[in-house]
Amino acid sequence: MEYVLALDGGTGSIRAVLFNQDGEQAGVAQHEWVHKVDPLYPGSMDFDTENNWPLVKQCMKEVIQQNHIHPSSIKAISATSMREGFVLYNKSGYEIWACSNVDARASEEVKDLKELDDSLEESIYKLSGQTFALGALPRLLWLKNHKPDLYEQAHTITMINDWILYKLSGVLQIDPSNGCTTGMLNLLDRKYSKSIAQICSVKDHLFPQVNEAGTIIGKVKESVANEVQLSPHTLIVTGGGDAQMASIGVGAIQPEQTVISGGSFWQQEVNVSQPFVSKNGRIRTNCHVLPHLWQIETIAFSPGLVMRWFRDTFCEQEKEEALRSGEDVYSILEDKANSVPVGSHGVIPIFSDVMIYISWRHASPSFINLSISPEKSGKEVLFRALEENAALLTYGNLKMIEEETGFYPKEVIFTSGASKGALWGQILADVLGITVKVPVIKETAALGTAMYAGVAAGLYSSIQAIVQKVVKWEKTYLPDLENHQQYQVIFRQWRSVYVEQLKLADQGLTEHMWKAPGV
Repeated sequence: MEYVLALDGGTGSIRAVLFNQDGEQAGVAQHEWVHKVDPLYPGSMDFDTENNWPLVKQCMKEVIQQNHIHPSSIKAISATSMREGFVLYNKSGYEIWACSNVDARASEEVKDLKELDDSLEESIYKLSGQTFALGALPRLLWLKNHKPDLYEQAHTITMINDWILYKLSGVLQIDPSNGCTTGMLNLLDRKYSKSIAQICSVKDHLFPQVNEAGTIIGKVKESVANEVQLSPHTLIVTGGGDAQMASIGVGAIQPEQTVISGGSFWQQEVNVSQPFVSKNGRIRTNCHVLPHLWQIETIAFSPGLVMRWFRDTFCEQEKEEALRSGEDVYSILEDKANSVPVGSHGVIPIFSDVMIYISWRHASPSFINLSISPEKSGKEVLFRALEENAALLTYGNLKMIEEETGFYPKEVIFTSGASKGALWGQILADVLGITVKVPVIKETAALGTAMYAGVAAGLYSSIQAIVQKVVKWEKTYLPDLENHQQYQVIFRQWRSVYVEQLKLADQGLTEHMWKAPGV
């Protein structure tokens, strides 16, 4: 049996996922990682390359050893990762600075750019599909202003998935699907735009070779092969951004197919055959990993991370129960939440707002409208309220896309970790009012990445062919239209309450959960 290995560097963890030649998941190893906050710089979120590379290697070793895989049977490796986070290298190829996806330290730099030209952000958005909210340009300026010695050393930039492949192969390169999130690529030709860097007064030579997903860039370095028990003949293949690879992993390779990836962050992706930018900058557009497609994207901020916080803060009893029974702690919580009625007794979670890309910020995290009656505000009620809130937020984002484009999907594909929850899948269908399909394989970002590795290694003839063979559906949720009508009322109430909560944060009376630099 022959295999491919996909490495998936998410916001909260690194996973090594092994797939066999038939596209079946054969094994997985995972370790959580934590991004450092520098107390000197509010909003900072460093990506710790020194401590995270050993975690990547550990995942690879574990999945190989646990599944008794001979190194020579792994034909290719590729990587996907969170978007927006990037790594800078000096001329010798050594990592000198890195940040995670929602690093927001560059507020003053954004303000400076806007003062330089109040139409600059809009101009860059029209070229790249990106604003300053998550892009690399303000962060590079921050480095120039605050750590000029490191900025002067900076010679190359890659995204985090490209960093993983670099550590394996020694080849520095970048792909358009993740590289576009820097705001430094031209959407139309999917190539690096020196002019964007120049007008923002940052170095214009940082980008390495841009390779489309599936490009063979080298083989595993012998030193890494020996350490991790890989073959030095294993091919290293360009990957892509996690949301885009997840779209491949669920077979979303045609225009108008819509994917909801329910991970640490939730992304709503709509495939389009031409780049699209909104007139008022509310949504973003990215390169798909397929070179003839792009994706309109909206983002729900941190539903998966909020669930992890809720689990670790309030659910010690359920965690102990999970250890005894071997059941997933979230499954236990879903079982308990099943009896909670639609609307969770009126509890209104305040976490992520709908996406307003050009002025992106979120109110202070809270639960509103709690009852002092235990049966109406217990853990199972709050848990269901969080699941409902993620679905309501997704609905708000899709309706915003509809306002911009006139398109609302007839069905969506729901994937990644959140799609494992049967209750969550049904809530999503009820809130959206449309069919929700869940694939058999949930590690779809990894699966899409493995598909590209397999095509490059000659195991599959094409992405289209392996999608047809591999993508299968575990469950289809049909909406309860009576529940949908109730959720319409709940959505309007949540939006009204959120507006007031956001005002409190904007006035400095509470603290924003997150806000984009310069907002």
